[in-house]
Amino acid sequence: MKTRKLLGSLLAAMLCASVAQAQQHSLTHLWTSESNLPIPESVLYSPTDKVLYVSLIDGKPWDKDGQGGIAKVGLDGKVISNTWVTGLHSPKGMGIVGNQLFVADMDEVVVIDRMSGKVTQRIAIEGGKHLNDVSANKKGEVYVSDMETGKIHLIKGGKASTYYETTANPNGVLAVEDGLLMAIGGKLMKLDAKKNLAILAEGMDASTDGIEQVSPGEYLVSCWSGVVYHVKADGTKETLLDTRSEKINSADIGYDPAKKIVYIPTFMKNNVAAYQLK
Repeated sequence: MKTRKLLGSLLAAMLCASVAQAQQHSLTHLWTSESNLPIPESVLYSPTDKVLYVSLIDGKPWDKDGQGGIAKVGLDGKVISNTWVTGLHSPKGMGIVGNQLFVADMDEVVVIDRMSGKVTQRIAIEGGKHLNDVSANKKGEVYVSDMETGKIHLIKGGKASTYYETTANPNGVLAVEDGLLMAIGGKLMKLDAKKNLAILAEGMDASTDGIEQVSPGEYLVSCWSGVVYHVKADGTKETLLDTRSEKINSADIGYDPAKKIVYIPTFMKNNVAAYQLK
């Protein structure tokens, strides 16, 4: 009997150790902002400005109604201004190049001066329908996804061209050192410099949305439905957050790599939540 109990204890200990080893990362809630951010779709952390830029749809996700805008939220969760930029339509993903903030807004990319909050340029995307995410690389090249047309557009020198086309519906994009990542229907995919496509991870919730790099080869992937994953270099993944049962969305996330803080726009809850990545 003692032998059986000892074996049972050993098996239980081994199981607990195995689970602990498999779940190597976690998210701990830090704060939630006031709920005065009408339909926040994307959060962009700016280490230079020490602020969060938040795109606000403030209406239906794909309407050209002029109700959308950009908010500024402090790193403590206090809303600095929810009307920093107004008069946009359905703004979503954002990227920074120098003093300029690039924002995907339906069929054009709006360029905003970060110092003044003034719109300095509107870059029309030929054939653009549902522009979604934006990511800029170190060269100042800006990539923009279009969920309806399946295209990835490239903006260089203020001019747009089609960079890549797929039959799927690309949502999140992230420019990395050696290529471009795309979140498409539950998969994390990568285009290398020669536009060869590879699947890095799959089997996630189909509403894959934002992508952030934790370290080379390791990423955070958010899903609009309310799930956040940590994806490892070998393609394995772990679920860090699941708020689907609470009906809290997790749209296009932002990330502070120095402090390892994840910023999540909750869409219909009208606020932004911050989590410590451990």
